Amino acid sequence: MDPKFDLKSYLPTTKKEVQLRGWKELDVIIFSGDAYIDHPSFGAAVIGRVLEHAGYKVAIVPQPDWRGDHRDFTKLGKPRLFFAITAGSMDSMVNHYTAAKRLRSDDAYTPGGKAGMRPDYCTITYSNILRKLYPDSVIVIGGIEASMRRLTHYDYWSDMLKPSILVDSKADVLVYGMGEKQVVEIAKVVDRCADDRPTGLKIVALEDIPQIAFLANHPSLQGGDGGRLLLLRSYEEAVKSKRVHAENFRIIETESNKICASTIIQPVGEQYVVVNPPYPPMKSEELDAIYDLPFQYHPHPKYKDKHIPAYEMIRFSVCMHRGCFGGCSFCTISAHQGKQITSRSSDSILRQIAILKDLPDWKGYLSDLGGPSANMYAMHGKDMSLCEKCARPSCLFPKICKNLNQDFAPLMQIYKRVDALPYIKKSFVGSGVRYDLMTDEYGRELILNHVSGRLKVAPEHTASEVLKIMRKPSWEQYEKFYRFFEQVNREAGLKQQIIPYFISSHPGCTNADMKHLAEKCKQMHYRPEQVQDFTPTPMTLATTMFYTGLNPYTMQPIYVARTKEEKQKQNAFFFWWKPTKDEAKSSNGYKSSKTSKGYKGKR
Repeated sequence: MDPKFDLKSYLPTTKKEVQLRGWKELDVIIFSGDAYIDHPSFGAAVIGRVLEHAGYKVAIVPQPDWRGDHRDFTKLGKPRLFFAITAGSMDSMVNHYTAAKRLRSDDAYTPGGKAGMRPDYCTITYSNILRKLYPDSVIVIGGIEASMRRLTHYDYWSDMLKPSILVDSKADVLVYGMGEKQVVEIAKVVDRCADDRPTGLKIVALEDIPQIAFLANHPSLQGGDGGRLLLLRSYEEAVKSKRVHAENFRIIETESNKICASTIIQPVGEQYVVVNPPYPPMKSEELDAIYDLPFQYHPHPKYKDKHIPAYEMIRFSVCMHRGCFGGCSFCTISAHQGKQITSRSSDSILRQIAILKDLPDWKGYLSDLGGPSANMYAMHGKDMSLCEKCARPSCLFPKICKNLNQDFAPLMQIYKRVDALPYIKKSFVGSGVRYDLMTDEYGRELILNHVSGRLKVAPEHTASEVLKIMRKPSWEQYEKFYRFFEQVNREAGLKQQIIPYFISSHPGCTNADMKHLAEKCKQMHYRPEQVQDFTPTPMTLATTMFYTGLNPYTMQPIYVARTKEEKQKQNAFFFWWKPTKDEAKSSNGYKSSKTSKGYKGKR
């Protein structure tokens, strides 16, 4: 049987599949808001495979029915060690709602793209159900939703500050970041305590594990990395004062961007949220080892013949590294994956491509050789001892750090090795690239050999003051790259396009700024069809500015388009080229044409 459709090649999802393995008891049961896709791009699969490799018996319950009798939560019984919970690859509220708080009609991480297969505040819902059913079990929460809600955070959908998700979820431990090291260490500790743990988990046994958060009844903890402790103002104080929340955020973001960080403690009620500092950045060999685990690179056989949009999108793509040192104000990548880049070896990348070529429907094309920012591969500080002392949120803003090694040779060598493979017709870069992090040599290689007709870049805005708040490069830098792109295409006789992404209603952006953007788009003949209205997501600088109306680093007031009407008015500036309703009527029912990528551009 093809392993892709052999149940024993996957982590079990049902009691029958557990029995096929000959197991009488499970060590860890993972509950996920996503469908189970056995691929290293999906967190639940990675955590499951890492635990399996460490010798534990692991099962996954994907998208359990949280309504009714909760039979999906009891069908596998109680694990010997702990339940693990993730909302999935997205925060469940971002997954469910648009920036206008309208319910989305689809879900890319569900078979058939069907919406409604996970609850709002997914992590909290799953955890509360399990706590009620199994009050003495250990519950560990993780993934992007838990990670970005580990301390007091603004929740856009309820329009209120919420405490650490540990409070509402009633979980024992929160894993922030990517999680592979933490879950294995948690499993080891819980395993050691299993025989003398009559009820629940003595949290003191886990206090020394890096990159976790937990609730404690006292603040007298030694602290990580040499015993350094930082005490935030309490959740209750932050609720009363937006200034306090802004001050807290500045500390949180600063520590999140350090290699050598402090333990953060925040009072909430009569308890304290304790956030241990992170592990040091992974080494390439450690990341390679994760990608070498026996992933099937395919959805579980239970989904046979069912289309899962998120899988189809990354099916023939390769992620080459983790982390991002761009530090954009609205982005969660560095707060979750870290600022430091951890890159896979070229051999690891080629081993994955050798697996992809054997997948059904392989045609010889790689849709993406990329990463969070595709052209940051293998970049790091020239002198890492300086990086260990650095607290800058961005290595690129306001100017590129002089200590940054901007060597594109390793990345270009991978391009050459990949393109030399006999089963590769073309390798594309589908991820976004930083045009402010570009040399002419790399730019030519990218444009001539790795663009599938359209290159995605994200200037985000045109107004200088807004770009400063976003921590993005100037519009002039974008125009310079645009001219270079056009020149290279012209010389090669190509007709490729740049696809620029923009955001409206970002904190600091006024109607005058949006008018400036519309004028620039008109000058360059850009006709954006689908654009992004700013969505406040937990634990970003932009969201903190949205909620507080303050810049946490200067404490100066900042304009925020907050109401539905204000946001709609800003968004409308993108569509300068569309006729008004009256004009549309007079032109006998004008209709616009949309492209699959969301832009119809003229040159």
